[in-house]
Amino acid sequence: MKIGIIGVGAIAQVAHIPTWNEYEDVQLAVFDINHHKATRVAEKFGVSQVYGNIDDMFKDDEIVAVDICTPTDSHCEIVSAALLAGKHVLVEKPIALNYTETLEIIKIARKKKKRLMVATNVRFREDAKILRTFIQQGELGDVFYCKAGWLRQRGGLISHNHWFARPEISGGGVFIDLGVQVLDLSLWLLGEPQVLSVSASAFNEVSNFPVEDSAAVFIRLANNATLTIEVSWTLLSDKDFFYTNLFGKHGGALLNPLRVHKEFHGNLVNLTPLQEKSEKNLYKRSYENEILHFKNSIIDDQVEILSYDAILERMRVVDAVYKSAATGREVILSE
Repeated sequence: MKIGIIGVGAIAQVAHIPTWNEYEDVQLAVFDINHHKATRVAEKFGVSQVYGNIDDMFKDDEIVAVDICTPTDSHCEIVSAALLAGKHVLVEKPIALNYTETLEIIKIARKKKKRLMVATNVRFREDAKILRTFIQQGELGDVFYCKAGWLRQRGGLISHNHWFARPEISGGGVFIDLGVQVLDLSLWLLGEPQVLSVSASAFNEVSNFPVEDSAAVFIRLANNATLTIEVSWTLLSDKDFFYTNLFGKHGGALLNPLRVHKEFHGNLVNLTPLQEKSEKNLYKRSYENEILHFKNSIIDDQVEILSYDAILERMRVVDAVYKSAATGREVILSE
């Protein structure tokens, strides 16, 4: 299986290329607009083929899929071209700058009938997969409230010079970066409920970025369920904080660390299974699980990946978050 890596920046070098390299049945090739950088990275990871032109990669019939690790503003063009060339696509989150671009991509994916997967690795954490199994088996009962967040301490990777802080390239700030991961995880755990409305507030008081460095979102879901999301790049704290808390009629669960409790005859019983405790290992395994899942989906089209409609729904919610934050009003999506 020959896989093309497009973009050889940090996420490609930290997660994607090393993980693909673990498979003996996979041959990698790379392309980057900085050809010198692509050559240097290829030498570092033992990749034998470097394309000087992205079209040459797309014309190569041996390439069955591409893994896109470029800035967000390039996603629509590259993903569309890859699909039109008959390639399966794994693309780093978010899939595009907005819903309109996402719709353009999905139309092509449907026409070409190719596998399209967005790299939201958080849902592939081992603890998240275990928690979803508990929810699917009804251990918590009907979940009516989910509270989730990803709060990073100030002084992290994001700066005024980083493309994440440039809206024309990133599409937004911390919500389109971290928020899409939390949103995806929450909706996936909850069983893909319909989103009825979105209310959001966004701030850049700490960083003074041209994009939001913090956001708080309130989402009304079908069946009277509620989801709240808080995200930040600039938390004034001594550590990062990632969590997802879910509460149902018969039990509750916390993610990171995983805790599951259920009511039995008036008593709260701990159902938490033994699990991986290292956060570093959970992070590494999430990427390994994600890429293995995509690889398996190419081999077997019965392997479940996020539907085209669900991909669109996530970006519809993202657009609503930014509209609500800009207008100070609730955005109704159920219509």
